[in-house]
Amino acid sequence: MTATREPVRAGKPLTNDQLREILPHRWPFLLLDRVDKVEPGVGAVGIKNVAATELWFQGHFPAAAVLPGVILVEAMAQLAGVVFALAGAGPIGYLAGVRSMRFRRPVVPGDQLVLTADRTAGGRGFSEFKVSARVDGQVAAEGTITIADPAATSPTGKV
Repeated sequence: MTATREPVRAGKPLTNDQLREILPHRWPFLLLDRVDKVEPGVGAVGIKNVAATELWFQGHFPAAAVLPGVILVEAMAQLAGVVFALAGAGPIGYLAGVRSMRFRRPVVPGDQLVLTADRTAGGRGFSEFKVSARVDGQVAAEGTITIADPAATSPTGKV
């Protein structure tokens, strides 16, 4: 017997199974723990819990662990990728650009990131998102990310 997957509904949380069907990432690079709210093509709110056992803390300031900025950017890009894929913009979105990214406070083990991705522009095979990561209501990082369908942006039309 196979389980019936629930369809994605606007404004509703995504189950972990639904998230894994949308994103190709797997441990340790699936950074989203859950998506609390998603509006396909519009925006989403997601959660990443930061644990001391994450691999990057072994070598990134091990005496005073700080989440690497690139991991923060990737988590926000994955959330934008969920919005992109659910809008039918492409089967998978690639991170195609990062602009005006600012890091406002360090993220440390034990923090819970509340991530937002709001689509601000789009065209043939790409979408631009205003993204942010907050901890306890304080902005940890914010900027603009572009997600693109690799087939639409490739000179040959192939991935």
